[in-house]
Amino acid sequence: MSEMTWGLWKLLLEGVWITVQLTVFSAALAAVVALVVGLARAHRLWIVRFISGAYFEIFRGTSALILMFWIFFVLPLGFGWQLVPMWAATLALGLTYGAYGSEVVRGAVQAVAPAQREAGIALSFTPAQQLRKIILPQAWPEMIPPFNNLLIELLKGTALVSVMGVADIAFGASLVRNATGESAPVYTVILLMYFVLAFVLTRGMRALERQAKAGIGQRPEKKRGIGPRFGIGRDAGIPRQDAVTANTANTANAASTGGER
Repeated sequence: MSEMTWGLWKLLLEGVWITVQLTVFSAALAAVVALVVGLARAHRLWIVRFISGAYFEIFRGTSALILMFWIFFVLPLGFGWQLVPMWAATLALGLTYGAYGSEVVRGAVQAVAPAQREAGIALSFTPAQQLRKIILPQAWPEMIPPFNNLLIELLKGTALVSVMGVADIAFGASLVRNATGESAPVYTVILLMYFVLAFVLTRGMRALERQAKAGIGQRPEKKRGIGPRFGIGRDAGIPRQDAVTANTANTANAASTGGER
């Protein structure tokens, strides 16, 4: 392998780090947006639900790529300053996937049994205490699997930033292909790169899900065979019903203990 060819492949490897940074920063922003907008969409005041619902509909129906262009090219016309492509892409991806995630938060929060809210009222908890000690601890484990899917989609969506000149995996692959004229090895390698990154993220989210369920008294699922361990099979990822049912008493007791403190 010539020095020039190795330099091109090294550029591709450096693109992995840019992709990881984009994924982490965008996911952090998306998580904050999802939590705020999702809780707002389940709020008692109609004006709060209207504003958060408008945000959700606008960003869900907007192309992430066009939003990147708008933030990078149009936004400076009004404010007089311009974000670098990296941060313009991070902002666009975070706002877009945060809108998707807000639906996950809203659904999980509203899926908590009404009896749990009534238990909080009986314990004289304020709405904020009910949310922090009763609702979110039960809703959080149910958010993680769909959040995992969104995180993988976000990882793959980072490839859009290559059209703005950000040196991610896709941008590096384009440079290597143009310089070497080899398409098959280049695109095969980046396919494997995205798969490895997605697999690592999935395993991390699975571990987080097990920890979250253990925190509210749900027993971890038993893995039988190789299929369920990799998320394959009809029973993969389906929570145990008896554990979900038992969670009601555990959460109320834990909340009561925290309230007395």
